[in-house]
Amino acid sequence: MKKSIAFFLLLIGLLVLSACNSTESSTDSNENFPEKEITLLVAYAAGGGTDTGARILQSYLEEELGTTVNIENKPGGAGWVAWSELANANPDGYTIGYINSPNIITGYLDPKYDRNENLEDFQFIANHVLDPGVIAIHPDEDRFQDFEEMIEYAQENEITATTSGVGSNDHMAILLMNKHYDTNITPVHTEGASEGSAQVMGGHVDLFVAKVGEAVNHHENGELKAIAVNSEEKSPFLEEVPTTVELGYPEIIHQSARGLAAPADIPDDILEKLSDALEKAITNEEQIEQMETQGLQVHHLGPNEYYELMKKDEEQVESLSDLLGY
Repeated sequence: MKKSIAFFLLLIGLLVLSACNSTESSTDSNENFPEKEITLLVAYAAGGGTDTGARILQSYLEEELGTTVNIENKPGGAGWVAWSELANANPDGYTIGYINSPNIITGYLDPKYDRNENLEDFQFIANHVLDPGVIAIHPDEDRFQDFEEMIEYAQENEITATTSGVGSNDHMAILLMNKHYDTNITPVHTEGASEGSAQVMGGHVDLFVAKVGEAVNHHENGELKAIAVNSEEKSPFLEEVPTTVELGYPEIIHQSARGLAAPADIPDDILEKLSDALEKAITNEEQIEQMETQGLQVHHLGPNEYYELMKKDEEQVESLSDLLGY
């Protein structure tokens, strides 16, 4: 009997020792994070605002982390090809991705998609950009020259407008114009701003509905003409372009929040390392200056503040569910 008890106690001791060694090994591994290259998923095609911002941030993040950050563009499913992959990735810190709001929120609130993922499937690390909406036209457009003329024309005629996907903030801006001002604007869904701008520049679609960062270079180069910024305050990148609020259309306001997230359940120590590295990279003055040359307004938020922003966006989308047909 005594031998059995002694053997049992020895077995328990070995199990405890094994667990401790495993924990120490895991901790040691996390202390050395990152030990290999990191994959950064972008849910839209190369050339759009999200991709541009990611590629500007890339080198600064690599410097802070001391490893290579590989950007992978995975467009499709209105962003959910990449976001599903991110949510289901190993939460080891080696797969992170850009989250676009409100696009991601409309993608899981829409019942027809029957998605299981929601905000709780992600660990939000840092917000990078807050980009207000914009509406632009072809510079040779002769049916309307400004936002007010466009609204009047669209009240009597059907026109088309680009979006970055079903349920995107671009899409919601179109629905808001149709609801509040009786316009007849048909959304044309694309895989990103680069495709959308090409459609308008090629004369295939009437309006480029996007974000300031996706339109400012086209506007400055004369390839497109911005006619309104969909915000309360003027954009520092398009100071000559009136806002929808000052034009008397206060309902037409939208912006895009773009930040970085990891799969839920990422270890706290790895989250802290990623958060610290991203804060330093995002607030780097050189990075901010490069972002500004692309019309991208940097707005850093840490994990908790970023999550709170996402929850507010979720509440706003829920308040517009009738417009989105939910």
